[in-house]
Amino acid sequence: MTGAASPPRTLLIACGALAREMLALIEANRWGHMTLECLPAKLHNRPEKIPDAVRDKITQARGRFEQIFVAYADCGTGGLLDKVLAEEGVERIGGPHCYSFYAGAGAFEALHEEELGSFYLTDYLTRHFDTLIIKGMGLDRFPELMEAYFGNYRRLVYLAQTEDPELVEKAKAAAARLGLDYEYRLAGYGELTDFMSRAAGEQQGPNGNG
Repeated sequence: MTGAASPPRTLLIACGALAREMLALIEANRWGHMTLECLPAKLHNRPEKIPDAVRDKITQARGRFEQIFVAYADCGTGGLLDKVLAEEGVERIGGPHCYSFYAGAGAFEALHEEELGSFYLTDYLTRHFDTLIIKGMGLDRFPELMEAYFGNYRRLVYLAQTEDPELVEKAKAAAARLGLDYEYRLAGYGELTDFMSRAAGEQQGPNGNG
């Protein structure tokens, strides 16, 4: 009598902004056959570089892994990432950006239609708000740009992955600094859980909210 076949060695190529959540899901679900390799989150400031960076990771992984999945949404690549993945025969998580797959596509659409002038934060963006938003957009050096960047926004929506009081306070402070109304939505890991469960060979993971 032979034992059950081992699950295929699976690589997840992901944005660094998702690393904490994806590692938590891998550990919680004991997906020992899954390996996570992340590209720098700062690539979001240069989305035109994402497709080639992902292709390079795929090329390097050929022969080492039996399955490859990509945990990037379109992320501002204007369909260029999808073109690369179609050529490589690799599946990505659905949606235009991480806000959509965290909230769920339908819920995000309703949230966006409710107030078009919404600026969104995730746990990662809240944690690194000063570095990525204030310093990354030059607002620490040129505060007069605040109106140009955020003048058309009306509210900041914190799409939280975890229930963390410290991050809640940081998100509130971020809203105040940008002069926006504050709203909190506990999104959990949303569609990221289902995507990783499929990649792991399961229908549904039991630990969706960390």
